[in-house]
Amino acid sequence: MWRQVIARFGILEVVISDNGTQFADKKFGEILAGLGIRQKFSSVEHPQTNGQVEAANKVVLQGLKKRLDQKKGAWADELASVLWSYCTTQQSSTGETPFQLTYGVEAIIPVEIGEPSPRLLLGGVEKAVEKDLIDEAREMAHLSKSVLKQRMAVRYNTKVLKREFERDDLVLRRNDIGLLTPGEGKLAAN
Repeated sequence: MWRQVIARFGILEVVISDNGTQFADKKFGEILAGLGIRQKFSSVEHPQTNGQVEAANKVVLQGLKKRLDQKKGAWADELASVLWSYCTTQQSSTGETPFQLTYGVEAIIPVEIGEPSPRLLLGGVEKAVEKDLIDEAREMAHLSKSVLKQRMAVRYNTKVLKREFERDDLVLRRNDIGLLTPGEGKLAAN
């Protein structure tokens, strides 16, 4: 956590994680509390979070497949460049790059460090303005993402068949309320 997150991004306000034992550990909680970081756990019954992660993972996996060809074992060497390309590519849902939403400025590619491009030479004033407006940019990205989610929900809901049940109709119900039988887990009968 220290090397991969805090050393890269600084002290966070909130850490959201699954209920894995490495995150629910007492020592991990004490470390976060000592740094003033709130800890939240994502719900198992929150498929939106899982879907967003799966979608991002799918894009990263596709990028790795394109770069590897026959040398599939070298994926660890290519992962950093694929993640960089993902973080510096404008997302259709927000209209911004993840890098810009995280740090408040556009990413500078390594080539631009030695020889500044016109974008960098003309953008000096814009950087100061961008830093002042990062909260507004994040809010606009959040709003555009919310609008996209609403459009997707409307499109999905138009395809759902509405059914009304009468008394004594037979329905299939899930019996996942309450505790599972110990030792059965996911494989327990519904």
